[in-house]
Amino acid sequence: MSQEDIEQKIASFTSIEQALDYFEIGYASKFIDQHRVELVKRFNGYLILEKPQDWFAARRALKNAYCKVQRNQLDKHTRSACRGCTTCQRR
Repeated sequence: MSQEDIEQKIASFTSIEQALDYFEIGYASKFIDQHRVELVKRFNGYLILEKPQDWFAARRALKNAYCKVQRNQLDKHTRSACRGCTTCQRR
């Protein structure tokens, strides 16, 4: 899949859940409902910073966005582990 194909596919999504399903990323519906706008903004920001060359690069951008939003919810004064993120690589 070329860069243009992946960009067109991402543009065709009507919800963040479609993107998460397409990129085979597990998610909690409750978390998505609460943080939808922030997740979409961060994902789009990552795509603007670095155009995805393929499916894997786009998936990595979405995983990073999901994980970043999740980690921002943790208490910054304790050493809380990232929980609930089914695809987190920072466990």
